Amino acid sequence: MRPQDIAILLKIVSMEGKPWQISGLANSLFISLSEISESLNRSKIAGLIDHNKKNVNRMNLLEFLEHGIKYAFPQVPGAMVRGIPTAHSHPFMSNMFASDINYVWPDRNGDTIGSLLEPLYAKQTEAIAQDALFYKLLALVDVIRVGKVREVNYAAEELNKLLE
Repeated sequence: MRPQDIAILLKIVSMEGKPWQISGLANSLFISLSEISESLNRSKIAGLIDHNKKNVNRMNLLEFLEHGIKYAFPQVPGAMVRGIPTAHSHPFMSNMFASDINYVWPDRNGDTIGSLLEPLYAKQTEAIAQDALFYKLLALVDVIRVGKVREVNYAAEELNKLLE
């Protein structure tokens, strides 16, 4: 598995059951067709998407996100940069948890200064501009990757609701 595989699966989830094609997915994520195809194959082998590569196995994905993502794709906050808020700094989470430190994905057009968290793939900040649910899902995953126990538990509950 690669980090972008998780982003691709979360994008499919964010489409909320609407039909999709690989080309549309590639365009919306700013990822090449071949990378999308390879990712779907890896996700099929891992049991995170069905054999037709169209429907995410949501319970398997949730289990991986809750228990494996922080080990498979660990994240250590980096230098202070300008970017897009993520993790507990995402607008949804910032209402729930107060923090002195913002976490951001680096983006020169971002309006927040914070500690850098590497996005799951290079064009992630461009893709979230078009899909608020996708943005929220990715931010919740970042909470699991870098959050404290209470934040992680809350993020896992929210992911559970969104993936049902």
